[in-house]
Amino acid sequence: MARRILSRFVLAPAAAVAALIGFAAAPAQAAIWSSSDQWGNYTTSDGYTLYNNIWGSGAGSQTIWVNSSSNWGVWANHPNTGGIKSYPNAKKVVGKSITSMASLKSSYNVTVPSSGAYNTSYDIWDTDYDYEVMLWVNYNGAVGALGTSQGTVTLGGRTWTVYKGDNGANQVFSFLRTSDSTSGTVDVLPILKWIKDTKGWWGNETIGDVQFGYEITSSSGGLDFTTNSFSVSSS
Repeated sequence: MARRILSRFVLAPAAAVAALIGFAAAPAQAAIWSSSDQWGNYTTSDGYTLYNNIWGSGAGSQTIWVNSSSNWGVWANHPNTGGIKSYPNAKKVVGKSITSMASLKSSYNVTVPSSGAYNTSYDIWDTDYDYEVMLWVNYNGAVGALGTSQGTVTLGGRTWTVYKGDNGANQVFSFLRTSDSTSGTVDVLPILKWIKDTKGWWGNETIGDVQFGYEITSSSGGLDFTTNSFSVSSS
C-alpha cells in the first residue's frame, strides 16, 4: 500500500549500509550484500532492487541478505502485536502499459515459517502509484486483506478470492490464493486485464513496479523467510 511508496524515496545511502552486522540466520553461502537498516536497499546487475523496508510501527529487528536477485531472504524478529511491520521485497520495474504487453509472468520458490503472522505476496503498482494489486500466494496467522470481498475468480490457472479497498492514498485490489503455494508461476497479465476489462476498475494503466516479498505482522523470537528463486519476465 502507500506505506511502501515511502521506502522508495526515503532510502539510506549505499555507504550507510555497506558495513553491516552479522545476523542470526545466515544464508547457505556468503551473501553478496546484507543490511539491518530500516530502508536498506541494493540493486543487482540484472536490474532487480532488494529492500529491507521496515515501515510499520512497533517493529522489531530485521536483516535482509542477498546472494542474487533470485536468491535472498530475511531474518525478522517482530513482536506478536497487530499491524504490518515490514515488507522486505525484490522489485523489478516493467514500465509497459497493459494493452502493450503480450505477457507478464513471474516464478517463485520460497521457504516460509509455520509460525508467525505474514503473507507471501506480490505487490504490483502502476507508474503513478494510484493503484496497487496484491497477489497473496500463501499466508499464515492473523492477517487479512484490505477492503471487502468481491467473490472468487479463476485467472491464469489459479483461483483467487478478490478484495477491493482503499487505504486513503490509493485503491487496493487484493487476490488471495484459495490454496497456499510455496512455488509456482503466476500469470499476471490476465489478472490485470480482468481488473481493466471485466470489472472496469481502472483504465489502460502503465505497470511500474512488480515487487515480491513477505508482508510480516509478527515473527516473535526470530523467523526465517527464504526466497530460493524468483524472476519476472514481460514481453
